[in-house]
Amino acid sequence: MSEQHQHVKLPDGSIEKTTTTLNMGPTHPATHGVFQNILELDGERIVSAESTVGYIHRAFEKIAERRPLYQITPLTDRLNYCSSPINNMGWHLTCEKLLGVKTPKRVDYLRVIIMELARISDHLICNSIVGVDAGAYTGFLYVMQYRELIYEIYEEVCGSRLTTNIGRIGGFERNFTNTAFTKLEKFLNEYPAVLKEFENMFMRNRIFMERTMGTGGISAERALNYGFTGPNLRAAGVDYDVRVTQPYSSYEDFSFTIPVGSTGDNYDRWLVREQEMWQSLSILRQAYEKVQSFKGAEAEVYHADTPEYYLPKKQDVYTKMEALIWHFKIVMGEVDMPKGEVYHSVEGANGELGFYLISDGGRAPFRLHFRRPCFIYYQSYPELTQGSMLSDAVITMSSLNLIAGEMDA
Repeated sequence: MSEQHQHVKLPDGSIEKTTTTLNMGPTHPATHGVFQNILELDGERIVSAESTVGYIHRAFEKIAERRPLYQITPLTDRLNYCSSPINNMGWHLTCEKLLGVKTPKRVDYLRVIIMELARISDHLICNSIVGVDAGAYTGFLYVMQYRELIYEIYEEVCGSRLTTNIGRIGGFERNFTNTAFTKLEKFLNEYPAVLKEFENMFMRNRIFMERTMGTGGISAERALNYGFTGPNLRAAGVDYDVRVTQPYSSYEDFSFTIPVGSTGDNYDRWLVREQEMWQSLSILRQAYEKVQSFKGAEAEVYHADTPEYYLPKKQDVYTKMEALIWHFKIVMGEVDMPKGEVYHSVEGANGELGFYLISDGGRAPFRLHFRRPCFIYYQSYPELTQGSMLSDAVITMSSLNLIAGEMDA
């Protein structure tokens, strides 16, 4: 942090007082990422704030316009990297919408399992970090071991942990192993008790409540005007959830409720995410039961029939000419996509994540835009922090779940 002093005259011109300009970020632990806030302080109270992004802008959208569809998946990993599988699934669903691919039910349910695990992983990181910024480090350490278990499930499914590149256009690269399901069972059996204990540490904790209640609040009207979605919008009292309003991946087959707050403050945002983890656990149990209900050949289905975008088995590549041709065309990026213009969104862990794709019939997108919820939330940050204390500004940033990689793209 750096500072400089300014002399400001009061309206009557009789008294001068000093305000302080403080740079919070771009490289500071309190920002949880590489972005800057220029704060004007009167003592410890924030008079105004100016936010700056772009420190890790990587031009993903332009890079994607020079890549075939399946090579764009690793770029989406690096948006909200706390829940990268949801980004992957959202991109695959966008591609399938353009290509007219219909995925089997078992693929849909497997995707739901991965997406809800990612949602829990994201929420437990966000809520435990809010606790850390309020001075409570224990909860963070406690739940991290269950984020680790989620990452072990990812690793068993696709071989990766943080930036997963999980799944393919049409489904998954391989079937889920018994070990993956065993680890999922372990998570479903153990995490509810841990989540309940985590709640007990914070929900009625007087210090935590005083630090979060009444700070960083936003009304439903202002949230909608900014374009809020996800937990931040629901905390303000609007029950909008893409999984319900525009179901994808067979979410219409699941029973769950949408947690809604009322004040839109830091405490309500924490509560909404906490309740969403319980709902995700319920969805996971339903999805697991649905997957286990498939028997015989149906239990071996893990991708749609999309030879243009799904690599054939190695054994077939070595023995069948058609498989060899498809393998070559896919790897070399020689498959043309149909002309079209599509938008598809998913309920990301921190809001509506959308992909706007325009194809002119070539081998790479003509234009591609990512709708990143963090980029939209951050525009409200000066309003949410004006008049609050400096310490409140740190917690407000955490409760908005701002991810620098997603803001800059």
